[in-house]
Amino acid sequence: MGLPPGRGRSMRAQRFRAVLPCLLLTTLESAPAAAQSLTPDLFNPSRGGFVSPDTLPTRRTAGVPQAPSDAIPQPPDPNDDPRKRSETPATSRIGQVPTYGLPAANGASSSGYDSLNRKRQQPKLYPGQAKPKRPAGPGSPVPPATPPVSTLGPPRIASPPSETANKAPVPPAMAGTVPGQPLRRRLKADDDAFGAVGDYAGSFLIKGGLELSTGYDTNPARLNKPVGSPVYVVAPDLLVQSDWERHALVADLRGSFSGYTNNMPATIDGLASPSPVDIDRPDFTGHVDGRFDVDRDLKLTSQFRLRLATDNPGSPNVQAGLQKYPVYATYGGTFGFDQTFNRFEVAAGATVDRTAYTDSKLTDGSTFSNNDRDFNQYGGVGRFSYELKPGLKPFVEIQGDTRVHDQAADRNGYLRDSNGGYAKVGSSFEFSRILTGEVSVGYSARNYVDPRLSQLSGFLTSGSLIWNASGLTTVKFNTDTQIAETTIPGSSGVLVHTYAAEVDHDFRRWLTAIGKFTYGTYDYQGQNRNDKTYSIEGNLIYKLNRNVWIKGTLRHDILDSNVAGSSSQGTVVMLGVRLQN
Repeated sequence: MGLPPGRGRSMRAQRFRAVLPCLLLTTLESAPAAAQSLTPDLFNPSRGGFVSPDTLPTRRTAGVPQAPSDAIPQPPDPNDDPRKRSETPATSRIGQVPTYGLPAANGASSSGYDSLNRKRQQPKLYPGQAKPKRPAGPGSPVPPATPPVSTLGPPRIASPPSETANKAPVPPAMAGTVPGQPLRRRLKADDDAFGAVGDYAGSFLIKGGLELSTGYDTNPARLNKPVGSPVYVVAPDLLVQSDWERHALVADLRGSFSGYTNNMPATIDGLASPSPVDIDRPDFTGHVDGRFDVDRDLKLTSQFRLRLATDNPGSPNVQAGLQKYPVYATYGGTFGFDQTFNRFEVAAGATVDRTAYTDSKLTDGSTFSNNDRDFNQYGGVGRFSYELKPGLKPFVEIQGDTRVHDQAADRNGYLRDSNGGYAKVGSSFEFSRILTGEVSVGYSARNYVDPRLSQLSGFLTSGSLIWNASGLTTVKFNTDTQIAETTIPGSSGVLVHTYAAEVDHDFRRWLTAIGKFTYGTYDYQGQNRNDKTYSIEGNLIYKLNRNVWIKGTLRHDILDSNVAGSSSQGTVVMLGVRLQN
C-alpha cells in the first residue's frame, strides 16, 4: 500500500534535515576546537560583548576615539538636577533621540489641567492623617477677627493657639504674603469691644457721642421739704486726638443740660424760696492740651480750659427769690515746659484764669449784679520729680496764685482779694498694670486783704488710683481738695474735700454694672458751718453694638448740714440711650 504523493515528499524532507547536521560536524572534525574568549565586556549589554577581539575590527580600543554614531543615545535622567547637568561639558546631539522634559500630560490625572475632563484623583492619606485644606484664594471668606476687650476692664489674657490647631484660612492679601505687597501698618489694640471707633480727618481721630435720658427726681432743688419733678438730660461729648509721631494735640469737650418740667414754688412758709423757680441747669467742661517736642528732653506744654456751670442746689451761695440760676464761666490757660535731666524731671508753667457770673434774675422781674463775684487769678505751678525705678516716680509740687476781684468790696462790704497756694508731696506709680495712679498729700493756705477775714487753711489730699482686681472687675478711687469763694458774710471761703470710689464689673462684654459712692465735706471757715454730702449711685449699661448703648441710673443724694433747715435728700431714676461713633 503506497503513501500519497504529498505525504511521501514530507517524510523525505524531514530525513534530509536530520542528516545535514551530521555531515557538517564530520566535515569540521579536522579543524582545531577553540573556546569562547571571556572579555570585560562579556557581561555588559553593549554591542560586541560576545565576539572575539580579533574578529571585531570595529572594537573600541584605548586612545582611539569612537565615532558618535557608534554610541547608543541615552536619554537624560529626569530625576537628575538640571544645574548639575549644565556643569558637564556639552556633547553632540547628532544621532541622539531628542527629549524635551516631561512627556505630555504626565501626571495630569492628579494635578494640572486634564483635557478629558476626568475626575481628579484624590491623594491617599495614611490612617489618622488630617485632611489637607485648599489654600485660601480670591473669594475665600474673611476669617472672623477676635473682638477686643472692654475698656471697663483690663485686657483678657487667653492661651495662645498651638501650632497644630485648626486655624481659619487667611487670604494672602490679608496675611501680607503677596509678592511685592507693601507692609501693612499694625493697628493699635482696641481694648473696648463696644467702644466708639471714630473717624479720621487727616491725622486727627474724632470720636463723638450723644446721651439722651429721661426720668424723675424727687427733690431736684434739694429743699428741706422735697418737691419732685420729671427731668430730662441731653449730654453731648467730643474727643479729638492727633496721631503724630512727634508733638500732640488733644481736645476733650463734655457738656450736659438738665431740664425740669415742673417749676419750684416761689415762696415757702411765706418767705422767699431758697431755690429758683426755674431750676434748669447747664454744665460744660472742656480743655485743649498741646505739646510741642523741641527735642528728646525738652517739651513745651499748653492748655486752654473752660468750665460752665451754676451753683450747686442747696448751696448757701444761692440767693433767695431767684427766677433761675445765674451761670458762671471759668476760662483760662496754662503755658509751661517739661525738661528732663536723665531721671530728674522739672515741669513748670504760668496760669491765667478768669471767673465771671451772669446777672441774677429775681422773681419780681428785677435783676441783681454779680460783678462782685467776678475775679482774675494769676499764678504759677512747678513740679520736681525723680524716677527711682520704672513705675515709681516721687514728686514735690508747689503752687502760688493771686486773686483780684473786679470790685474791691463785695455786696456785704468785705475785701476779698487774696494770695494763696499749696505745697504737696506724692508719687506716681505703676505696679505691673494691676495698680496704677498718683497720690499726694499737702497743705493749703490763703490770706485775704480784709483783716476781718481769717486765713483759710487746711490739709489737702489729691489722687487717682485704678486697681484691676480681675479681668472683669476694676476699682477706681479719686480724691481732690479745692478752695472756693463764697458770698456768706464773715466767711473767708470754702475748703472742699471730695472722695469718690467706683467699682466696674462686666457680667458680659456687652453688659456692665457700675457702682459709685461719693463723700464730700464743705467747711465754711469763719461761720462754723459744715456740710456733708453723700451720694450712692448704680448704673447698668447694655451695649447693643459699638454705636448704641442703653443705660439705666439710680442715685440717692444726701445733704447733711449743721445749720437747721439746710439738710435735704433726693432720689433720681433715669433711663436713656447713648449714640456714639
